[in-house]
Amino acid sequence: MEEAQHHALRLACPPLPVVRIGFIGLGNRGMATLRRYLVIEGVVFKALCDLSEQHLQQAKTLLESIGQTSVTAYQEENGWKALCERNDIDLIYICTDWLTHTPMAIYAMQQGKHVAIEVPAATSVAECWQLVDTAEKTRRHCYMLENCCYDPFSMSALAMERKGIFGDITHCEGAYIHDLRDRYAADERNGGYHEGWMARFCGEHRGNPYPTHGIGPICQLLHIHRGDRLDYLVSLSPGTGTDGRDDIYMNSTLIRTVRGKSILLQYDVTTPRPYSRLQTICGTKGFIQKYPCRCLSLDGQEPVTDDGIEPVLHAHEHPLTADILRDGERLNVPNIMNYTMDRRLIHCLRQGLPLDIDVYDAAEWSCITELSEQSVRDGSRPVKIPDFTRGKWQLISGYDYSHDTPEH
Repeated sequence: MEEAQHHALRLACPPLPVVRIGFIGLGNRGMATLRRYLVIEGVVFKALCDLSEQHLQQAKTLLESIGQTSVTAYQEENGWKALCERNDIDLIYICTDWLTHTPMAIYAMQQGKHVAIEVPAATSVAECWQLVDTAEKTRRHCYMLENCCYDPFSMSALAMERKGIFGDITHCEGAYIHDLRDRYAADERNGGYHEGWMARFCGEHRGNPYPTHGIGPICQLLHIHRGDRLDYLVSLSPGTGTDGRDDIYMNSTLIRTVRGKSILLQYDVTTPRPYSRLQTICGTKGFIQKYPCRCLSLDGQEPVTDDGIEPVLHAHEHPLTADILRDGERLNVPNIMNYTMDRRLIHCLRQGLPLDIDVYDAAEWSCITELSEQSVRDGSRPVKIPDFTRGKWQLISGYDYSHDTPEH
């Protein structure tokens, strides 16, 4: 690291009254995001990029329906670079395949742009370091679009943790368990992925290639790089032995923090197991989980399950996102987590506030992809997790969504 380079903890940048966006990747996820932004104030789209002419035309038609008619479209292979080089864009929004996330984000930051990257932000430890180094050097935001952090359940649990309701949290569990076999087999016209990129990546890598949905909310609860940090992991995947199958994408990873907390992450996209993100929190005074059924148990109180937990969650609704949630419900947005995430991102950029998810979050959560594979391929040996803050993880005491003053 160059001597003049400084950490990006609680990085704040000059406010942007209107956030001018360049959008890369207009497949299933990208188009859904574009539709969501039609009801978010304070943004304007300046340019779009995709390899598909059909996707570009659909997106332009959508934007024209709300009066945004001067949007430039880029279809050529390296059109995304020309998009990043424009001087009328503040934020590059990346919804492409995993392997292109980091190169695009780095180039965009080098061109002076903030970036918002779909998950995972990177697929290797080296890429994670590249994101950190570039964000620190350019002083640009590198925001990973981890929508599960904005799950109303997770937000209420975060508010409860801040009030000490769970006591000292000792163990958390998170997961991405989702039967994607039909989608992996489908072509792009029928809801599949472009050239089957996701199934191909998962087949080539034996760890947890998609850890951020599970670990994101947990790291916020445990104040990771804000008083604690991830220390090491051990990981195991079935189907990797001599007689194992290579078409079973499952993984279990255990992580220990420096402060002695334990984390279980699971990944399974190729079995009939029902959808689950686990979302389990164990503390000295309380327990809460979302899947497979909601359950809350607190010292001195009778446990409550299913609908019985709703009044408790509502009573501890996170104050920072309560209004956004109500607004999303009023607008009948299809995915309240995504809407809350994007509303918060734009709000912070417009106000010049630090973002809820910073470049160190992006690196810490994404590096599990390579490190879990290293452990699996070496007989589930312990693997150290890098300190992407370079020793600065104790400068901030506790995770906090409610930044109300810029810290330039």
